[in-house]
Amino acid sequence: MTTLLFPEDTLTTYQPLAARMRPNNVDEFIGQQHLLSPGKSIREAIDKQQPHSMILWGPPGVGKTTLARIIAQACDCHFESLSAVLAGVKEIRATIEQAKYHQANSSRKTILFIDEVHRFNKAQQDAFLPHIEDGTVLFIGATTENPSFELNNALLSRARVYLLKPLTETDLVTVIDHALADKERGLGSLGIELNGSQKQMLARAGDGDARRTLNYLEVLSDMAELEDGRRVVVDEHIAQVVEESYRRFDKGGDSFYEQISALHKSVRGSSPDAALYWLTRMLDGGCDPIYIARRLTRMANEDIGLADPRALQVTLNCWDTYTRLGSPEGDLALAQAAIYLASAPKSNAVYEAFGLARKTVAEHGSLEVPLHLRNASTSLTKDLGYGKEYRYAHDEDNAFAAGENYLPESIKDEQFYFPRESGLESRIKEKMTQFRELNAKSRNKRYESKK
Repeated sequence: MTTLLFPEDTLTTYQPLAARMRPNNVDEFIGQQHLLSPGKSIREAIDKQQPHSMILWGPPGVGKTTLARIIAQACDCHFESLSAVLAGVKEIRATIEQAKYHQANSSRKTILFIDEVHRFNKAQQDAFLPHIEDGTVLFIGATTENPSFELNNALLSRARVYLLKPLTETDLVTVIDHALADKERGLGSLGIELNGSQKQMLARAGDGDARRTLNYLEVLSDMAELEDGRRVVVDEHIAQVVEESYRRFDKGGDSFYEQISALHKSVRGSSPDAALYWLTRMLDGGCDPIYIARRLTRMANEDIGLADPRALQVTLNCWDTYTRLGSPEGDLALAQAAIYLASAPKSNAVYEAFGLARKTVAEHGSLEVPLHLRNASTSLTKDLGYGKEYRYAHDEDNAFAAGENYLPESIKDEQFYFPRESGLESRIKEKMTQFRELNAKSRNKRYESKK
């Protein structure tokens, strides 16, 4: 009989296939070869019996919890596990007392495993910092979120961060094969058969997640049909099982921001195909379409601006259309806007101009409005010189008052907006260059007349 790595699992009469098929040792572990191949960091720690505090960062179903348990068993450490969702400071302290007991009575190190450690607040994270520092426990945290954003710097400095990757389709096919072949823990005794293309379908639906893949396989095992003494699975069953599943997309997690970033960069990089792909991925994953509409509107301002002013109107129309139609009809408006933005000429000149203007305002404070630009609305303000020598642009040649200054005197030569040679902005640039030349000639003429 195979000895299960997790004896507590045997206390229940039923275990999901994913729980039964957990690897018992590092050699059974599938994936993460960048960490577990001979000579790699975690494999070295196991082989040399020198575990250390670490944070395992990766998406669901890649083996974070299982790997922590394997390290504890392989290095003969006492294993304590807490879930950040359920545990508080009280539970942490009780666990630390258990660790001290084992340290005093058996000289065994204790590995304290915290699942979903990103859910701990600062006080909870601080509660076990001293015990990591003095060696009472070795800390292993599991998180699906970027540790740099979610964990205290003090905790990060005491643990190495390891990135676990989604399992490849090849990895997941191996997981399926093991489950189908294993007669003690898996489905081997049932004689279920899947052909190669069906395994690929299942692996693709698993989306990098071994737990999800095995859950699908377990459901399919109940649907398998007896045919000529064999239990076979038909393609329709696979489609039925995975039909309602969503791709990996967490509205509060890294995948959310990574895919939005990919959409934005695809638009900025003028790739309509990539923009459409990431838009579809986000919709497929359950992202709020109104959020996407808002982000597309931002892109029209930030990355296109006056190179094509129609882009802003397209995104606003898209937003309005989706609000009126909803899904799925309104999704096409989002697709149209994304493709338009990606295909439009690009300029971030407005975005940068606004940034420079804000920086100047912050640096110079409340500069006074020049007198000639003030509105002489009363006789008093007129006597004070408000509006004096103001030149009405429409009365000038080409509706342009050459040499007139519209900025506070101390920053009169500042330039914020630098149009690009892109789309409509190339014409704007040409016009602004002409006006600056006229300004320079007028000011030189005025200067010469004063000499």
